[in-house]
Amino acid sequence: MCTFCQVVRGEVAAERVAETESCVAFLDVRPLFPGHVLVIPRTHVETLGELHAAAIAPLFTFVQRAARAVERGMSAEGTLIAINNRVSQSVPHLHVHVVPRRKKDGFHGFFWPRHPYGNLDEARALGDLIRAAFAAEREP
Repeated sequence: MCTFCQVVRGEVAAERVAETESCVAFLDVRPLFPGHVLVIPRTHVETLGELHAAAIAPLFTFVQRAARAVERGMSAEGTLIAINNRVSQSVPHLHVHVVPRRKKDGFHGFFWPRHPYGNLDEARALGDLIRAAFAAEREP
């Protein structure tokens, strides 16, 4: 059973920060940096190449909103947007990483050191920041 499909159905707990009819955004449980969000389509597809063409614009419009919300919510200087297709894809369900970035944050190339949350309260507090920023975000 796909873990992300279970997140979509609410069968697996996730710190959701926003959702639309076609997508869900939630905090990565193994973040590169605090505020690292995953954006997934509700429909199960493993890779970007399998995503129906009509679903691409809604997904990336939502990713664009997520990037702005993560920057605002985390007071970040920018974001990293990344997709792994099969290789290094820990869950075989298309997901877009939206990672807050700051100059000299220690991120070097594609070596992704993980910075886990100390506890669920910390994750919830950061989720609140990003949820509030999503709420303030307007669709283009």
